[in-house]
Amino acid sequence: MATTDVAYSNLVANGNLVQPAGTTLVAAPTNNMRIVKAVPEYTVLRVSNTDDDTALTLTVKAGDNPPALAAGQGDLAVSIAFGTVRFIGPFESGRFIQSDGSMLIESTTTTGTITALRIPRSV
Repeated sequence: MATTDVAYSNLVANGNLVQPAGTTLVAAPTNNMRIVKAVPEYTVLRVSNTDDDTALTLTVKAGDNPPALAAGQGDLAVSIAFGTVRFIGPFESGRFIQSDGSMLIESTTTTGTITALRIPRSV
């Protein structure tokens, strides 16, 4: 399975951030996306669906137990209507962190972008 890394775009405390371009979605089951060295409690995903007539489902995969003791709650699946943008998160490490410190994400389509926004700890 191919994995596409999604880099963080850091939000700036008492400042601003120009809208990032984002990473093009990749579709499961042959591909997935990953945030390396994830900090789920400070992570918000911005997902756009640029398709003209089809909703997509974005799934944040449950983590490994251990370290994700609440992984048994399962994946988080969010439906995103065509032509819209959704903000998803922040998340719980206890449910979504993988044993390698990453977060795994899957999409049902490639028509859109994803941006991982990192909330600064100073707010």
